[in-house]
Amino acid sequence: MAKNLLAALTLLLMPTLAAAQSMDPRAYANLPVGLNFLLAGYTYSEGDVGFDSSSALQDGHSRVHALPVGYVRSLDVFGKSGNIALVVPFVDLTATATLNGATEARREVSGLGDPTLRLAVNFYGAPALKPAEYRAWRQDLIVGASLAVTAPFGQYDKDRLVNIGANRWSVKPELGVSQALGTWTLELAAGFTWFSENNAFFNGNTREQDPLYSLQAHVTRQLGGSGAWGAFSATYYDGGRTSINGVEQGEKLGGTRSALTVSLPVNRQNAVRLSAHSGLSARTGSDFKGVAAIWQHVWAAGP
Repeated sequence: MAKNLLAALTLLLMPTLAAAQSMDPRAYANLPVGLNFLLAGYTYSEGDVGFDSSSALQDGHSRVHALPVGYVRSLDVFGKSGNIALVVPFVDLTATATLNGATEARREVSGLGDPTLRLAVNFYGAPALKPAEYRAWRQDLIVGASLAVTAPFGQYDKDRLVNIGANRWSVKPELGVSQALGTWTLELAAGFTWFSENNAFFNGNTREQDPLYSLQAHVTRQLGGSGAWGAFSATYYDGGRTSINGVEQGEKLGGTRSALTVSLPVNRQNAVRLSAHSGLSARTGSDFKGVAAIWQHVWAAGP
């Protein structure tokens, strides 16, 4: 019973689901060298959490409010375009479940989430260009790669099972392809997330997790000549089976999700990105949906 209870509750840990469900249109777009982007916004997600049939916990549900803040800098990487990004979220999490069909278990917690640092380089089809050169450039096929590292600096209490932070490192290498077709752009990205051990898991246990594999696709269309664009996205993820003290716990993660995104320029330096996402299927029974609004401010490093 204890093993099944731990397996069920680990599905409430938000960092794992976030790694699986990330959808980022235009992640491998070419940018003029020397631009700085400041990002700030609000995201909300909620949904049911599926448990193993033998678990004492049922009817799981969670709500997450987050205020992410980020910085992006476009780079010249040996003549190729690239960028480096840092994102730090402040998160408010509420998770509930029914214990033995009667008693409600509830956890409310707020704090900083684990920060993520991402480095991306387009090694084909996207040369490093100054803003004046970029204006005459037209995209064809871009091939790039990225590496995202998430550090265990967020809120974590080893005496509580549900936390905002994961108390472990994760590393996600990814390969991306972007093909422009007039006002349309087709994108495909494949990657996997590796997780380090959590040696301070609940009740003094050690938690391990297998790599989580993901494939995402995006169809983006320019909306007029103002710089506005819209995208439909879908992702498939599989893997991520967890182990407690070397003993496998329940089923591995797996499912598909979709999202709609629109980016609307306010002026030359500011834009707002709106998005909504929902689950299409999930092996574990977890089904999340949510919305996001992100403000973006851009400025150049110099003249």
